[in-house]
Amino acid sequence: MAAGLQLKNHLTSKDATVKSQYQTQWLAFPEETRVFIKKNILGALGTENSRPSSAAQCVACVAIAELPAGQWPDLINVLSTNVVCPSSTELMKEASLEAIGYICQDIEQDVLAGQSNQILTAIVHGMRQSETSNHVRLAATNALLNSLEFTRANFQEERERNYIMEVVCEATQSSNTQVRVAALQCLVKIMTLYYQFMESYMAQALFPITLEAMKSDVKEVALQGIEFWSNVSDEEVDLSIEESEASDFGRPPARTSRFYAKGALQYLVPVVLSKLTKQEEFDDEDDWNPSKAAGVCLMLLATCCEEDIVQHVLPFVQQNIKNTDWRYRDAALMAFGSILGGLESSTLRPLVEQAMPTLIELMYDSSVVVRDTAAWTFGRICEIVPEAAINETYIKPLLEAFLNGLKSEARVAANVCWAFTGLAEACYDAVETQKEFFDYIVERLLETTDRADGAQANLRPAAYEALMEMVKNSPKDCYVTVQKTMVVILERLNQVLAMEQQVHTHNDRAQYNDLQSLFVIRKMTPEDAPQISDTIMNALLQMFNSNSCKSGSVQEDALMAVSTLVELLGEGFLKYMAVFKPFLCMGLKNHQEYQVCGAAVGLTGDICRALKNKVAPYCDEIMVLLLENLGDNELHRSVKPQILSVFGDIALSLGPEFKKYLDVVLQTLAQASQAQVDRSDFDMVDWLSELRDGVVEAYSGIIQGLKGDDTTPNPDIELMERHVPFIVQFITIIAVDDIKNDNTTSVCAGLIGDLCSAFGSKVVHLLDVEAINELLALGRRSRTSKTKMLAGWAVKEIRKLKTAATASWYVKQLNLPITSKVC
Repeated sequence: MAAGLQLKNHLTSKDATVKSQYQTQWLAFPEETRVFIKKNILGALGTENSRPSSAAQCVACVAIAELPAGQWPDLINVLSTNVVCPSSTELMKEASLEAIGYICQDIEQDVLAGQSNQILTAIVHGMRQSETSNHVRLAATNALLNSLEFTRANFQEERERNYIMEVVCEATQSSNTQVRVAALQCLVKIMTLYYQFMESYMAQALFPITLEAMKSDVKEVALQGIEFWSNVSDEEVDLSIEESEASDFGRPPARTSRFYAKGALQYLVPVVLSKLTKQEEFDDEDDWNPSKAAGVCLMLLATCCEEDIVQHVLPFVQQNIKNTDWRYRDAALMAFGSILGGLESSTLRPLVEQAMPTLIELMYDSSVVVRDTAAWTFGRICEIVPEAAINETYIKPLLEAFLNGLKSEARVAANVCWAFTGLAEACYDAVETQKEFFDYIVERLLETTDRADGAQANLRPAAYEALMEMVKNSPKDCYVTVQKTMVVILERLNQVLAMEQQVHTHNDRAQYNDLQSLFVIRKMTPEDAPQISDTIMNALLQMFNSNSCKSGSVQEDALMAVSTLVELLGEGFLKYMAVFKPFLCMGLKNHQEYQVCGAAVGLTGDICRALKNKVAPYCDEIMVLLLENLGDNELHRSVKPQILSVFGDIALSLGPEFKKYLDVVLQTLAQASQAQVDRSDFDMVDWLSELRDGVVEAYSGIIQGLKGDDTTPNPDIELMERHVPFIVQFITIIAVDDIKNDNTTSVCAGLIGDLCSAFGSKVVHLLDVEAINELLALGRRSRTSKTKMLAGWAVKEIRKLKTAATASWYVKQLNLPITSKVC
């Protein structure tokens, strides 16, 4: 075991970079060394008395390094033979199946696609009812769970699919709990991967098997039964979205829903509601149990089945909301809160308003569990239907219940904070007339952030988030409170920064991270902002320098706080740029945590718009980093459209000085404009739209920047003339493509207007074509005022150029002298 552990630790790592280095190192060993080691680890399979098998782990680690390189080609055959050979011992079968499972878990599926039949043969052999060893059946079932992606071709063949499903369903009836749970996990995954093939199995097998599992008193079994129907609901919600999107694009969907969840609703809901009543009074918040799983399942069923679920849930709520047993009161509350997300506003609002007196009463319940669920339910209400919460009849007693809840246990107070977060915006008008409530709420939230138990139940971050929302939506006559809040937060931040080197405990670290609430500076007036900006910037710079900022989430929050400061200070941010640039570059280089990189890219655009041409001294290094990011295939694709858009911001800021970057940027935009994606993958279609928007925004920024203003036109715009036909061609491709959205139409209309403004009559023959006219007509029909305005402006610009061209033609025909009056 010790030898196996040492070998495994030199072949693999949780760090992907280190793992790749280890695999390269292994493949560099002399072949005879590798052959010798492989012979020994294969020979050790089935010789161990302990579980799991160390030899199986070593075999898998070597296989994951060698198989993608075309080496060890006979391994799968050896492992499969070990399983099916009649003379193999129980330990040999089990260890070989474990090795197959480990390999399938970590290797790319196309590497083993050609050997899927051998893998499946071994697995099914080990899962058979006739197999007497539960250890072998469990190893085989786990191996199947890890190999389901590889067996796509087998699932597409009805005969083979029937055999796999038969074996899995038989395993769900095993008397051994571990085998039964593993088989149910396989069904959950099969339903997700192969939904379209499940119709013939649903009524006869899958429905009764999973319903029975849901009813089980064995926690692990019940969890898998519930998970199955959560997955079905999730999948059918996705299918509904895909169907809607396909309809928008005028084509049939690739897959359609069979509405299993809706059909099974009357049988599922009573079992789910029953599980809701099995909660533990003092359970660990991180402990996943059937009661919590049932709550999630009910939410997903409501999202999937919408109004149809009300008739099955509401009677349970009405019967149990005032039950003497706290478990039933809590279950009724949880059920009510869980179904809110699937209901139409016309059904939802009267339902909530009718329930408000009872819900407020439950905020004072004797059971902490019930109070916690009541606060959570109000969080849901304030997020989904806040207009029901601010009903003038209930707003005062509701706020009093919330303020009382902030003094309750951490779990209750955290949910109250979440409710305040949702309520803040909707409650703006109501609070504006009750200034004393606003001041008091902010004061109580500040006290909550300072609670000794603030690290429990995520309370402190929840309180800061609620505080930020309250300040962001504060009435004008509460500005003094906003100023005081800002001062308190800055004082706290400085205290924590002063002791940053001594921050060791999880609680201290959490408090340090939570002070990203500097976002409240957004509410400061431009007159006040410069007075505190030095303090804020010094605090942020210390934060960037600290160990805590090595955490991606802290770095992202800090960058967004800088963005807020840039927005407030405008050109006044220039005095901080020299000391801040290294940290901006650090964010742009953070490819591993792409959210941080994305925040840095967005901040780059904010800085360029604020500083205008004064950003020029910092642009060389920034441009190099942005171009490197575009060329890095490992960087998450969501960042790249943002980078293209920022090119436009930089060009607009630099004006003529951008021309030194022009060639490389135009080449990059040309490449990006020709990107193609799989049209059946809606995520990729959305990404393509974002990429195109980024390209269009970049072209607009470049043209506007090089053109200069109307009073002092810039001759550098001529550098773009030869690229105009390509740009118009790109707009035309977008115009005739069904996947464009409102934002794409808007930015294209803006670019068309920019082309007219910059190049005049030279472009009118390119732009006055059917596809572009239809695009602009679509924009003018938009419900979005910005899109409508830009499309109207572009149409007027084209008409103006056509009129001027017609007048010029008449002048030539009549042989008149050209005067400004005639033109």
